[in-house]
Amino acid sequence: MHSSAGDVAEFTLKAVVVGIVLGIVFGAANAYLGLRVGMTVSASIPAAVMTVAVFSLLRTRGTILEANLSQTVASASTSLATGTIFTIPALFLWGMVPPYLQVVTLAFLGAVLGIAAMVPLRRLLIVKAHDELPYPEGTACAEVLRATVRETGGARSASAWIFRGMAVGAAVKLAISLFYLLPGELRVAVPVLPRAELALEIAPALIGVGYILGYRQSAVCVAGAIISALAITPLIAFMGASLDAPLYPETSRLVSEMSAGDIWSRYVRYIGAGAVATAGILTVLRGLPTMAGAFMAVARGMQGSDGRGEGSMERTDRDVPGSFVFGGVALVVLTAALVPGVFAGDMSAVQRAVLAAGVGVFGVLFVTVAARIVGIVGVSSQPTSGIALVTLLGTASIFAGAGWVGPDARAGVLTVGTIVAVAASKAGDISQDLKTGWLVGATPARQQLGQLIGAAFACWAVAATVLLLGHAYEFGSPEIPAPQATLMKTIIEGVLSGALPWDLVLTGGGLAIGAMLCGVSGLAFAIGVYLPLATMAPLFVGGCVRALVERGRGPRAEGDPGILAASGLVAGEGLAGVAVAGLVAAGLAPKAMEPKLGGLAGEAAALLVGLAICAFLLRGARARGTQSR
Repeated sequence: MHSSAGDVAEFTLKAVVVGIVLGIVFGAANAYLGLRVGMTVSASIPAAVMTVAVFSLLRTRGTILEANLSQTVASASTSLATGTIFTIPALFLWGMVPPYLQVVTLAFLGAVLGIAAMVPLRRLLIVKAHDELPYPEGTACAEVLRATVRETGGARSASAWIFRGMAVGAAVKLAISLFYLLPGELRVAVPVLPRAELALEIAPALIGVGYILGYRQSAVCVAGAIISALAITPLIAFMGASLDAPLYPETSRLVSEMSAGDIWSRYVRYIGAGAVATAGILTVLRGLPTMAGAFMAVARGMQGSDGRGEGSMERTDRDVPGSFVFGGVALVVLTAALVPGVFAGDMSAVQRAVLAAGVGVFGVLFVTVAARIVGIVGVSSQPTSGIALVTLLGTASIFAGAGWVGPDARAGVLTVGTIVAVAASKAGDISQDLKTGWLVGATPARQQLGQLIGAAFACWAVAATVLLLGHAYEFGSPEIPAPQATLMKTIIEGVLSGALPWDLVLTGGGLAIGAMLCGVSGLAFAIGVYLPLATMAPLFVGGCVRALVERGRGPRAEGDPGILAASGLVAGEGLAGVAVAGLVAAGLAPKAMEPKLGGLAGEAAALLVGLAICAFLLRGARARGTQSR
C-alpha cells in the first residue's frame, strides 16, 4: 500500500526547522482557540500545504518524505495545546498560578508518554488494521501531500488561501480587540421568554472551525446552546421569579435579580458540566471493548505474533528501539514521582507516588484507547475531555478516600490530568501522522523522532501562550472562557468537597444521554449546552457556509482551498489574539473599552464583517472548481 522510497531525502535540517516553526505557530493558535471554545483543530493538512509552499519559497522543491516529516513535526503542537488548555487554567481559577517551567514540563512529559506508549501499537493499528481503521486525517493528509508535491504551482495556489485566511482572521481580531473599531458581539432579547437572548460573536476562528466541522456537527453544537439560551435559562427565570429566597447553589441573590449571564453562571454552567462529563465518560465506556481488544493485540504483537521483530531491516517498517518504549514510560513515571514541583501543589513523597502511579496507569490505558478511536472518528472527535474527566475522577476519589482534600491536593490531582490528557491527545495525533507516513512510504522511526523534536519545541510556545493569556485576561471570563478547564475545576472541587449541586449536574447528564440516544454526538451537544450561544452561533454560521458549498459541488476533498482558508482564519485570529494578550499584559493596550462605532451603525458594521468572512470562505471553496477545469 505504501510507496517505496529508496534513498529519497527525508529527515533533513530544512524539514525539521520548517516543521518546528510551523508547530510553534499552530501550537499558539490552537491554545488560543481551545481556551476560547474548548476544542482544537488538526494542524496536519494546513502544515503539509504550508511546508510545500515554504520549500518553494526557499527555491528547493523538497521530496514528499521531507514534506511529510515536516508536517509530522509541526502537528506535534496540537496535542500539547489540547491537554494543557483543558487543565492548567483551573490553577489560575484557584489562585495558584503555575511557574512557566512546570507547565512546560507537564506538557513534555505527556508528549513523551504518548509517543512511547503508541510505538508498539503502530503495526497493529496502522498496518494490520488498515481496512478497518481509515484514520481520516492521516489518509487525507497523504492525498494532500501527493497532490501538492506533484505540482508545485498547485501547492502555491492552495497555500495562498491559508495565508489569505491568516490575514483576514488577524485583521478582524485586531479591529475588534485592539483598535475597538466595532463591537465583537451582537445580542438581541427574545420577546415573551424571560432572560432569553439570541447572540452572535464576530469571530473568524469560530466561523472557520464551523466550516471545518461541517453542517451536521456544528448544528449539533448550536442545538445544545439553543436549549441553554432559549429553554433552560428562561425556565429558571420563570420558575424563580416568584421565589423570595435565593435558589441553591446561589446564596445571596434572588433569581428575579439575575441577568441571563448570571443565571448561566450560577445554574446553567452546572447543567452543562454534567452534560459534558456524562457524554465524555459514556464515550470512554463505549470504547472499553476496543481498549481490551487493543491490549490483547498488543500483547500478541509483543510476543512476536506478527512474525517481525524490532530489528526488521525494512526501512518503512522500522520503529524507534524498544528501549525507548519502556524507558520513556519509566522516565515519565519516575520523574513525576521523584522530582518535587512536577505536580502542582505542595505534595509529600507518598502523594507524589500515588499521582505518578495514576499517570502511568491512566496514561498507558488511554493512549491505547485514543490511538484506536481516532482511527475511526478522527482527531477532532477524540474524547480527550472524557479521558481527562475519568482520570481526574479516579485520582480524586483515591485522594478523597485518603483524606487529602485541601487546595494542594486539588492542584496535584489536576496536573495528573494534564499529563494524561496530553499523552492521549498525542497518541491520536501521532497515529494520524504514522498513517500518512505508511501511505507515502515514510520511515516510522524518523516520524516518531520528529514528533519528539516537535513536542520539545512546541511545549515552550504552548505554555507561554496559556500563561500569557492567563495574565492578560481572567480565565472563565467572556474573553477567555477556558470551558474545559472550568469543567475540570468544578468536578475536582465537587469530588473532594462533596459540595457539587448534583441535581443540576444530573439534569445535564440526562440531556446528554437523550442526545446520544438520538444518534448525535453527545460531546458536541454537551459542549453546546455548556458554552454560551454567542460562542456556538458562529460555528453554525461556518457550518452553513460549508453546506452551501457542498450543495453546489458535493462533498469536498480534505485539501480543498475552503478548508485551508478556514484553517488560516483559525491561525490568524489565534496569533493576533496572542499578540493582543501580550500587549494587554505589558500595559500597552487596554483590556476592554467601548467600540468606536457603537449603536445600530456598529452592529450593522459587525454584521457586514461577519458576512464578508462567509463570502471569503465561499470564494476559497469555489476556487477548487476553477482550478480543476
